[in-house]
Formats: sequence, structure tokens, C-alpha cells
Amino acid sequence: MTSLKALITLELRSPSLDACTTVPVYASVSHLRMMKIFSAQVQEGRKGQDGKPSVGPVYRNLLSKNGFPPPDPNLSTTWDVFSISVEKNPRNRMLGWRNSVDGKLGPYVWKTYKEVYDEVVHIGSALRASGAEPGSRVGIYGSNCPQWVMAMQACNAQSLVCVPLYDTLGPGAVNFILNHAEVDFVFVQDKKVKELLNPDCRSAQRLKTLVCFTSLTEEEKNKAAGIGMKPFSWNEFLQMGKANPSEIIPPQDFHICTIMYTSGTSGDPKGVVLTHENLTSLIRGIDLFLEQFEDKMTEDDVYLSFLPLAHILDRVIEEYFFRNGASVGYYHGDLNALRDDMIELKPTVLAGVPRVFEKVHEGIKNALQELNPVRRTFFDIFYRYKLAWMNFGFKQKNAAPLADLLAFRKVKARLGGRLRLIISGGAPLSAEVEEFLRVTCCAFVVTGYGLTETCGPTTLGFPDEMCMIGTVGSVGVYNELRLEEVPEMGYDPLGEPPCGEVCVRGKTVFAAYHKNPELTTESIKDGWFHTGDIGEILPNGVVKIIDRKKNLIKLSQGEYVALEYLENVYGISPIVEDIWVYGSSLKSKLVAVVIPQEENTKKWASSNGHTGSFSELCSLDQLKDYVLSELKSTAERNKLRGFEHIKGVILEPRPFDMERELITATMKKKRNKLLALYKAQIDELYRI
Repeated sequence: MTSLKALITLELRSPSLDACTTVPVYASVSHLRMMKIFSAQVQEGRKGQDGKPSVGPVYRNLLSKNGFPPPDPNLSTTWDVFSISVEKNPRNRMLGWRNSVDGKLGPYVWKTYKEVYDEVVHIGSALRASGAEPGSRVGIYGSNCPQWVMAMQACNAQSLVCVPLYDTLGPGAVNFILNHAEVDFVFVQDKKVKELLNPDCRSAQRLKTLVCFTSLTEEEKNKAAGIGMKPFSWNEFLQMGKANPSEIIPPQDFHICTIMYTSGTSGDPKGVVLTHENLTSLIRGIDLFLEQFEDKMTEDDVYLSFLPLAHILDRVIEEYFFRNGASVGYYHGDLNALRDDMIELKPTVLAGVPRVFEKVHEGIKNALQELNPVRRTFFDIFYRYKLAWMNFGFKQKNAAPLADLLAFRKVKARLGGRLRLIISGGAPLSAEVEEFLRVTCCAFVVTGYGLTETCGPTTLGFPDEMCMIGTVGSVGVYNELRLEEVPEMGYDPLGEPPCGEVCVRGKTVFAAYHKNPELTTESIKDGWFHTGDIGEILPNGVVKIIDRKKNLIKLSQGEYVALEYLENVYGISPIVEDIWVYGSSLKSKLVAVVIPQEENTKKWASSNGHTGSFSELCSLDQLKDYVLSELKSTAERNKLRGFEHIKGVILEPRPFDMERELITATMKKKRNKLLALYKAQIDELYRI
């Protein structure tokens, strides 16, 4: 690159967005993949004044470079999303689930849009008959299922506020949310009823009505009645609504749609207040975004829902499926048997967090090791062949049809056989895994970035754009984005490359934190929501997330290290199930706690003459040496710098879990808790 300093100015037209802009680019092959421009710069950056941090330029989606597009007049609330779709698609399959017969799971059973609508109206009427008034808070507690969505839609129908209670938020959180959000009515999965009726859940005493997704035992009914709440099975509540019909009271765009609690790495959960306008702006923005592409979403699409509905990503994906009259099938509750649901449902769209796709990557890699050397060699040849054509700009489905037929159709079959879109969110997906999925899964792979506070994806990648590997795409249609200087970490939004804290404003950004004006004021400054994430803007306007602001540390030699980024890189090593990387500003090297991948660990033990339980294997110095060598190989393959290499490891057979409060419900690591747990062993590593 440094030898090619002849800068040329090209007027570029993006075929997918049909928008022109002028940009300087280096005349080199490596930049040919980055010549499309994906964001419009609408305001110059500025240097800090009076001690304030400097800020970078303001970026918008190309569709919004002259201002946000007008909203859809028929789409102002999430009730509009559902009710209009019911009118257009009454007989379409909407919600699917699997029943267990004699201990075996059967095929998916479906409710149509009209059937769901009728049930929603009755549930809404029952809520009104129970005393709910517009603005009342309704909790929903349990795993994804049709009843979860119908309870949510009933809230929309009656201008009630839906308050998801995390299925796995951690001890004490449900008690906190019930009280903090002032929840009076709750829908609950049968497995979770005992937790609400536990004496430790003191806030349950404020509940007026408890409705089980299925049915309640006599003991549970008596306990509920004993603390002052009226208990109902789902069918009992449904019949109550039929007997007491109530008119629909549709909400307005400025009304609160949901208070969605997010688990922090410390302290109590934060209640994010999202209005109907926030959610419908996101949906309308995706409408406009998808209009630019040849492949459209249709009513024939099928989504496999297993990410928690209490999290924003699954919620907005399902809302968008309802917008299009498409189908949502729910997993049967066992993530370890998710593949069985995929084979049965045959989804066209799959969304997950990076760890899900890392496991897919590991599974395919392990299967390849079982092939004979000739077949493995042919797989590698086909992989490189298809990747080369994709890098030249060919669409995934046209890059190498023969390779898809001979090498990759079995990969597609493992994912149900019909998958055409994979969405990754929640954390950065490693470039190696993303590239592998793009080549082998015969589907589009897009990554996005967002938070509950931004209604999910505030940036989104483009299908078939290889330059977006390792990034999170460009800013959404109804948002603006800029970077703010983080001087103590050396990040400058006006530098090369521009780096800084990601700040967002626009129609999808939340209204406030519930009952927490101090945190709201701290997070939203001058109209910009400060995410706490560190981002980098690439020359083509694409965003790359480097790390969390507070998870960037400086080693004793003065080098900054992005801990989450390194965990993302090292996490793809076949011997690693999970990893926590630690560094201290008083030390010059990094160490890590590694949970080895059990199957691969036992294979290593067998081939090296070691026996014993998994826990006993993790105590072997020979395994530590092997893990370190694998981490080194991964670091070299990903071109990590010397100070980013792991120099010492602690092997832990037990996963990081919520029971010990080591991770949040969204699988983010609680670094202070991990440090407290492993401090003695870390100190020992640093003494070596």
C-alpha cells in the first residue's frame, strides 16, 4: 500500500443503491473491493473546544443523505404492523410449534394470522376485564412460544405496555423488574410459575392477575390466590375474554410500546423505554433498505426463533416477519437439539449470536476431519475457487454452482436445506467464521450492530458485499452516526483511520431509561446516544466495531489491547469452547482463562496417551502447552501483533455461567466477577 501513493478521484455509482458520491481511493487491487460507498457524510467533523472531545463527521445511509425519508402513513404502531398483515394474509401460517407425543416431538403445528388475531382480541378483552387500562404494565415471562407473541399483541391491541421478563436474567432480576416497572399483570410459562410464587420474589405480591401459558396445578392456584393474585390457565383466560368482549383501543405512535430491560455487567437491569414510533421506524427503514436488492423477503419465508424474545434482536426480526405475512416457528426449548428443529422446520432465515455460528463452523470443520484426505483436498479446492469468484464480485449463488453442488450442498442440508439468509448480531462475528459461512452455507450472511436502546440494528451489512466481512455494515435509514474522541485511549475520529466512541441519533433511538433520569442524561448528550462501543469508519463508510470503551486496556509498554476483539479471534480455535482474556496496565503480557472444547480435548488426550475425566485433563500441563500452541497458531493466522498473543492460560472445565454471575443474560462477560474468581491463579501466571 505505501508504494501506491498516487491518489485518484473516482465518481462511483453503487449498483445496489444507485447513488453517486466522490471519494479518493488508492489505485490498488486491495481497494477495488472497497470502492462502493455505503454511507453519506452529511456534516464535517470538528476539533474539540473548551476541553470538549472532538467529534467525527455525521454519517447517514445513502437513502437518507438529503434527510430521512417520509414515514409510511399506514404504519405508525406495532398494532398496525400486525393488524394490516392479518387483513392481507388471513390464511397464511403465522406461529408454529412442536407438540410432544409419547415423549417424541412431532411435526410443526401452525396457527394462521386470522386464528392468532382472534385469540389476541380475546386475550386483550380478558386483560381489560381484569382491570387493565391503557398504559398498564403487563409482564411476559418465559421461553419463546406462540402464547408469548399473542400476549404481546394483546398489549398492542389495548394500548398496554409490554414488559418482557428475561427467561435467564439472573437471581433477583425478575423481582426487581416487577417492582421497578410496576407490573400488575403477568403471563408466565409453566416452568417459571414456581419462581414467581417463591417467597423470595416479594414483588409478585403486587400482581393482580397471573396467566399461565398452559395450565396451573391446584397447588399453584392456591399459592397464587394466597398472595392476592387471580390465577388463570391460558384457556380459562381466553374464555373469560370471549365472555367479556372489549373494543380494541389502538395505541398512538408516541405511546410506550415496551419497557425492555437489559442486563448490565454490574448493578440492576436498565429499563429501556421504546415507543411505537421507534419500532415502526426500524421496520419502515428495513422496507426501504430491502427495496434496493434483487432478493426480497416474501410471505413464503420461515424463521426459526430461538434467541430470547425478551431481547430486542429476536423481537424486531419477528415483527418484520409479521409485517410481510411470513411464518415464525419456535424451537422446542432445547438448544442442544436445535438441529432437529432446523431439519423439521426447514427455515429460510436464521439469526443468532456469534457463538452459535462459531459452533456451526466448528461442527463443519470437525466433519471435514472425518473425510478421507482426497475429499478434504477437493473441499479446500472448491472453497478457494468459490471464494476467489466471490471476491471478484460475483454473487454467492452464481460464484460457483458446481462447487455448491459437489462440496457445499451437505453443509446447506445440515441447516435445513432451504436457508437463504443468516443474520449475526449481539457481538462481532470473526472475519474467519463469516467468510467460511458465506462460502459454504449457500446463503447470504449479514452482520449488524445495535443495542436495545436503538431498537436493534442501527447498522446492517449488505448481502454479497465481501468488503463487509469483519464489519457491521452501514448506518440504518432512520439513524445518523458519528464517532467521538476518547483521548485517554488515543482514539481520534479525525485521525487515520477514524476511531472513537459510536454515537447514534434518529427515529429508532430510545426515549429514556425508565425511572432513571440520571442515567438517561449521562447516556444522551446533545441529542446523541453514547453507546460505549468503540468503532472505526472504513474508507467506504462501513462501520467496524473494535471493542467496548471500558474493555480497552493499555499494557505496561503503552500498547492498547481490545479484549473482546481478541476473545472473538481466539474463540474460533477448535480447542476453545470459551475464553476470557485478561491484561493489566502494570504488566506487559496477556493471559487467559480457557474453557477447552470437550470433544476435541478428549481426542487430543486419546492420541497423546492421556486418560481421565475432562476435569482431570484440564489440570495437565501438557494440555496447557497444547492450548497455548493452538492459540499461537490462531494469532499468527489472524495476523495479531506480538503483544496481542496469549502468554499464559488457566484451563477451566466448568463453563462461565449466570449462576455464579460470571456472564449476563446476553452472554457478555462480567469481567470484575471473573477477575475476582481467578485472581490468585492470574497472579501466579504473572509470577512465572
